[in-house]
This record gives sequence, C-alpha cells and structure tokens, in this order.
Amino acid sequence: MSATGAVRRHHAGRRPLPLLLTSVAVLVSLVVLLPLVFLVVQAVQVGWAQLHALLFRGLTATLIWNTVSLLVVVTALCAVLGTSSAWFVERTDLPYRRLFAILVVIPLGIPDFVVSFGWRAIFPGIGGFWAAVLVMTLAVYPLVFLPVAASLRSADPAQEEVARSLGLGRLRTFWTVTVGQARSAIFGGCILVGLVVLAEFGAFEILGYQTLTTEIYNEFQVGFNEPAACALSLILVLLGAMLLASEGSVRGRGRVSRVGAGAASRARPARLGRGSPLVLAGMALLVVLALGVPVGAIVYLIVQGGNSTLPPASLFAATANTFGYSVAAGVVATMAALPIALLSVRFSRRRVMTLERSNMLVLAVPGLVIALSFTYVTEHLLQGDFYQTNPLMVLTYAIMFFPLAVVAVRAAVARSPVGLEEVAMSLGVRRRSVLSRVTLPLIGSGLAAAFALVFLETATELTATLVLHPTNVQTLATQFWAFESNGSYSQAAPYALVMVLIAAVPGYILGRWFDRQPERAAGAGVPLAAPAPGTLVAA
Repeated sequence: MSATGAVRRHHAGRRPLPLLLTSVAVLVSLVVLLPLVFLVVQAVQVGWAQLHALLFRGLTATLIWNTVSLLVVVTALCAVLGTSSAWFVERTDLPYRRLFAILVVIPLGIPDFVVSFGWRAIFPGIGGFWAAVLVMTLAVYPLVFLPVAASLRSADPAQEEVARSLGLGRLRTFWTVTVGQARSAIFGGCILVGLVVLAEFGAFEILGYQTLTTEIYNEFQVGFNEPAACALSLILVLLGAMLLASEGSVRGRGRVSRVGAGAASRARPARLGRGSPLVLAGMALLVVLALGVPVGAIVYLIVQGGNSTLPPASLFAATANTFGYSVAAGVVATMAALPIALLSVRFSRRRVMTLERSNMLVLAVPGLVIALSFTYVTEHLLQGDFYQTNPLMVLTYAIMFFPLAVVAVRAAVARSPVGLEEVAMSLGVRRRSVLSRVTLPLIGSGLAAAFALVFLETATELTATLVLHPTNVQTLATQFWAFESNGSYSQAAPYALVMVLIAAVPGYILGRWFDRQPERAAGAGVPLAAPAPGTLVAA
C-alpha cells in the first residue's frame, strides 16, 4: 500500500461516521438479518430439549455428512477447474482463448436445477452423490474462474520472470508464484461455491440426493414440522458462518499489486507447444459438458414435444413476471447496498466491517427459510395483509441476494479515486452533491454489475418463489418446476430455455465487468490487489 493510501486509511479511521449514512446502513442490515432473527425466535420457542433431540438424531448426522462431503468435493474440483481454465485463457497462447473466455462463463447463467434437468433428461438413471458433484461442479465453477481470471490479468509478470531467473522450473513457478498471487481470488471464489452448494435445493431434489436443504424443504412443506426445519436451518447457517469466518486465513495474502511506477507490463503468453491440441480438447470438453449438455437437452425436448396432464400455461406471462421481479429486486438490492459499501470503504473500521460481513450470512440461509420468516412476520404482525404480494416477493429477492450486490458495489467504491471526492468537497460542494455528481458516475459500472448479479439470481430463484408467489401468478422457475415435477419434460423445456436466454444478458455484462476492472484500475494508478473474500469474494 502506498504512503498516501496509508495516510488516507488512517484519516478515514479517525473521521466520525456520518449519521445519516450509518443510520441507513444499520436499518438495511436489520431488515436483511430478519430471517436469522426468525430462526433464533423459533429456536427459543421450541426449547433446548426438543432442539437437542432434533439436532442429535441419526438423520441429522447423515444430512450433515452428505452436505459437507458434497461441499468439500465440489469446492475442490471448482478450485482446480476454475483456476486451470483461467490460466489457460489468460496466460497461454490457447487458440480461440477469447471465445473460451466467454463460453466458460455462460454456465453461470444457467440455473443449477436446469443443469440437473438437462442431465436427467439425457441420462434418466443419473442420481446420487457423484451425479450431484458432476452437476454442481459444472454449474458453479465460473464463480472461481471469474475472480482468478481477473487476478491473473492484473498480476505483475515480473515476479514470475524473477522466479524463473532464479532457477525455478515452469511448474514450480506456476505453483509458488502464479497460484500464490491468485490465492485470495481462488479462496474467495471457493467461499461463494461453498455457500451456493449449502443453499441449493432444486438440483439435488431432481437428482434424488438428500442434503440439509432438501430435508428442510420436506420438513416445512410436506411434514409441516417447523421445529425440525428450523433446527436444520441453524446447522446450515452455522456451516455458512464457518465458511465466511475462514476468510481470515488468507486475508492480506496473495496480493497481485504491480510494483514500481510507469506503464504496467503485460505477461507474455506461455507457449503450449505440443500440448496445445490436448488443452484445446479439454477446454472444448468443459464447454460441451457445462453448456452443451443442458442446452442441447432443452432444445431436444422442445423439438420432441409431448403432452401434459397439467393445464396449459402462458410462457409470455411467466416471462413478464420473472422480468418484472428481477428488475425490481435488482434496483432495490443495488440501492440498499450503496450505503453499506460507502461506509465500509470510506470509513473502514472494525464495527463497520462487522456490520458488512454480518450481511453475508444471508447467503447461507435457504430461500425457503427466508420466505417462511416473512410469512411468520406477515401472519403474526400484519394479520396476513402483506402475504403473497408483489412487494413481499421483491423484498425477499432483494434480501436473498443482497450480499452479491454489496460485493459488486464495494468493489467499485474501493477502486474509485477518493481524491476526486475530496477535491469536490474542498471546493465547497455539499456531500450529497458529491455523491450524485462525482461518486455515482465513478462507480456506475459496479452498480450495473450489482444489478446484473441480483437480476441473474432472481430470474432463476425457485424455493422462496414457490412459497410467496401471489395466487395465479407464475414465474418461469415455478412453472418449470410444476411441469418437471409432473414429468412433463417437453412442456418444462421452453421455460428452462427462456431462463437461460434471460440470464445470458446480465451474465455477459458481469463477464465484461470482470474483464475490464483490473485494466481500468491499473490505468488510473490504483494499487491492485486480489480481493479479500469477505469484501470482494467474487471480483
């Protein structure tokens, strides 16, 4: 960190927190953390005796083992797959590497349950642990690829050149220097992968693999056993908290900042030589498995056609509803993330960082639990007036994916030059005018990325929507699930295809944002570092 940056951070720690900004950030956090409060209240009402019986039963041990083992294997595979593919795309002379940079990211826009649907349609007998590993790895490895690719793009190639000049071989240089530089990015992506695996429901339900989340859904929706579901949810939140707490082990490590002044040098692509055809075939196989199989299955089912015992539904209406919910949730979450991002970057201190990180716990709470927490609030405090309404749906989506918005907005705020804001204020411009005329234009790309992230996740959300959607209002996800559960795969396929097409646009925007961030920061003279997982886990 430069001396100027250290002085600014020191002064930021001494400046008093803005009252309005702090108040808004605290209010937003209280709303976001409401589902966790619901779990605590339910646990207190149930009592320790009943919770003990539910937590220490044989089924709970099996569910924990299934969930944790799946999380470990999928995370490890995603780390290897995401890191290696990022290195081939960013640091080698791989043919068509710019095309692969786009194709390997697109699977992130395909819902996990749609990926499972595609594989199950082609291989009806697929299921169990290894099927879940295959599907989840292919669905979420871009969460590691994106941050690692951005980290490698902005890393200082001089460090690798020095290592080679000191006699280190190519493989050892890659492991100690290249991977070392990207360590924080790899770990941050792995945290997101782990949180996604913890909260996933639809993919595992289709594949017949029992996890904590699938059992929570069954306890709530089938067995009407709220105490058991809340007990399992507490375990899930605890696992998520452990994942987020593990970020401290790599904080401050794996920095990729360029050393020295002047123009940033670019790494010369490593020559693959005779291995080029093999690597090209491997990358093509990854694209076929992650993208070709689910999309191909969807197209095949649409062409094949078939009948359903369910009444016909409107694809246009479901698309319009999905689009409307996604846009509204994206706007709400992005605007709500702004005060927390500004506070954590411009006034960084321990209690502010604690406030910011506490919001990340929501990622480990299943969408079903969040939905039921609002059901509880509307029934007991609002006499059911707010239940199954459009505003409640939007609020639920915004809370579910709020941490993703914070990630993107905070990244943009951290990379925007604070000196421009200080100059504006020194010229007598009021703080609110500085925000609208200086800060917001500077972080516009980050706001767009935050909106794209929330839009992408909302368009494919399933479990919370199944509980809270208004009567006679269907989204693409709920209508797809209705047909899929009925065995009407051909009728479900068009809804899956539209979800993929809708998610492709924000997915492309998100990929372009990752692609440009390091170069813009380097051009502006901003010190570049691999993101700390708790603050920029996906960027």
